[in-house]
Amino acid sequence: MPMSLIRTLVPLIVGALLGQAARVGLELPAGAVTEIVTVVLTFAYYAVARWAETHWPAVGRWLLAAGLTGKAPVYVPAVTAQRLTKPEPRD
Repeated sequence: MPMSLIRTLVPLIVGALLGQAARVGLELPAGAVTEIVTVVLTFAYYAVARWAETHWPAVGRWLLAAGLTGKAPVYVPAVTAQRLTKPEPRD
């Protein structure tokens, strides 16, 4: 779980920073336009980082987790996750 949280937080931070950087030199209103630019830049950053991760796993992990975790999360079907997290019945 911590890996997925880190991999969510890092792109959000980068997107917010890129959104603020996009305002430098531009006369963007402080409201909705800035928020839309931030969301679009966050999505673009995440898409590029995920693409990089498929081609160069180490680069993608750095872009998505800022080096805070060395592993990519593993996603399993809900049925498997339930089976893995359900306690074993005791006799």
